[in-house]
Amino acid sequence: MLDKSFAEALAREWIDAWNSHDLARILAHYRDDFEMSSPYIAEMAGEPSGRLQGKPAVAAYWAEALRRLPDLRFEHLATLTGADSLTIHYRGARGLAAEVLWLDEAGKIQRAAAHYQ
Repeated sequence: MLDKSFAEALAREWIDAWNSHDLARILAHYRDDFEMSSPYIAEMAGEPSGRLQGKPAVAAYWAEALRRLPDLRFEHLATLTGADSLTIHYRGARGLAAEVLWLDEAGKIQRAAAHYQ
């Protein structure tokens, strides 16, 4: 079971990492082989499935997102905790959003799915 205080700390560090625009800091939360899904992957990365696998592919996508949105800033609204995942609800450049993050036994993100209003 995911500890609520761990989930809250991870969510706040995740938000802070994105607000720092430090790609290495952002990626430090993820496993090397993690999978990311987002409706913006098709638009920005040219992958029609909306899914990317592994840090190199996702890093290229996120680097482009940070380049396109130099004033990107997330406002943390809530952290929702599940058995082996958490959802970070936040306000971003495009309005309300939520990221569902599935964690491995070491607390690293192994799968992530972004959802937007």
